[in-house]
Amino acid sequence: MEGTAQGTPYQSKKYRIYVLFVLTIIYAFNFIDRQLLVILQEPIKAELGLTDTQLGLLTGFAFALFYVICGIPIARWADKGVRRNIISWALTVWSLMTAVCGLATSFTYLLIARVGVGVGEAGGSPPAHSMLSDIFKPKNRALALSVYSIGIYIGILFGFALGSRIAEAFGWRLAFFVVGAPGILLAIVFRLTVREPVRGWSEGAEQTQTATPPLQDVVKLLWSHVSFRHIAMAASLQAFLIYGIGNWFPSYFLRNFDISLGTVGTWMALTSGFGGAFGSFFGGWMADRFGARDIRWYLWIPAILTFMIVPVLIIALTSGSARTALLLTAPFNFLTAAYLGSVIAVSHSLVSIRMRALTSAILFFILNLIGLGLGPLIVGALSDQFLSAGFETPLASAMLICGVIGSLWACIHYVLAAKNIRQDMARLIP
Repeated sequence: MEGTAQGTPYQSKKYRIYVLFVLTIIYAFNFIDRQLLVILQEPIKAELGLTDTQLGLLTGFAFALFYVICGIPIARWADKGVRRNIISWALTVWSLMTAVCGLATSFTYLLIARVGVGVGEAGGSPPAHSMLSDIFKPKNRALALSVYSIGIYIGILFGFALGSRIAEAFGWRLAFFVVGAPGILLAIVFRLTVREPVRGWSEGAEQTQTATPPLQDVVKLLWSHVSFRHIAMAASLQAFLIYGIGNWFPSYFLRNFDISLGTVGTWMALTSGFGGAFGSFFGGWMADRFGARDIRWYLWIPAILTFMIVPVLIIALTSGSARTALLLTAPFNFLTAAYLGSVIAVSHSLVSIRMRALTSAILFFILNLIGLGLGPLIVGALSDQFLSAGFETPLASAMLICGVIGSLWACIHYVLAAKNIRQDMARLIP
């Protein structure tokens, strides 16, 4: 049962912060389980005899396809049902399937297990986004969602650090078991300590005042917003950078420099974890600060920061220095992370309170299908083609070409979204 507006624990700032904290930790587990395969892909490739294209399928398309297919119906459920329970069950499923990955003996087995992880993780973010938008007022919403998004980089930090060290000492299979099991305990804690918030509580709206609109109405409304179309495309290209380029950085270092898996894992954990976390916070903080004056800043800020990715990638992938490249993964992760809080916040401002989980799911459907689904796959396939063509550094060439094009293309869509956002918000029907 959802709480009533009167006497809800969400009147306490400490309780709101507690729920944000727990949701952030759950999101961290989401990305520990999702990205663990990235740091382990080289030993897995060696043992199972995989190609870069198959690795791209495992880390990207196979996961993303079922993630996005299941995301829409689960989000629809979240707009009607108890979001706390949905998140608890989802966390249990993806944690269990992560452990199952450690039993894989073939590409097909690992592929099926990764599909299971994707199905579980589809029930994480949309209901969490909806809860946070109900808990935090619009003026603080981008920052709250950005803090939640820090979970991505906490997860990458621990996934890379723990995964690489465990794999180096005991083998890659044990890493999946160690990382997967604690999520089940966290699901129980979340279910017992978090209460379902009232829909629209942060805006003073009563749950009974609005009914859940049909799916086609939500899709039609979002498609009618020119700004949302450009937001979705920009976010997809940003995700393409995060997954298509970021997922291949560990392999780039291991193939081109004399560095151990543990060293790469530790460096990538620090630069991805802290760089991404600060970037996510900074992007949301800046968006709320300047967006209060002009809503277009919610889109201009990620546009500016995304443009700065281009020189970072060029230097990192052409310097020939392991130290330079490793250090530059920090600003790369800072800059790629700064978009998500502001993008979700401005997307939620385009719809009513009963459309928020579904809006997040639709955004993530497009974002993950293009970014997560195609990013690692395209870079991996291009790397295989460059290898066949005799390129000296095939993977680096593939990463550089895709990274520069993706960054500049995303900037164009951010600017076009900003151009249309005010008129789209003005015609929103409550």
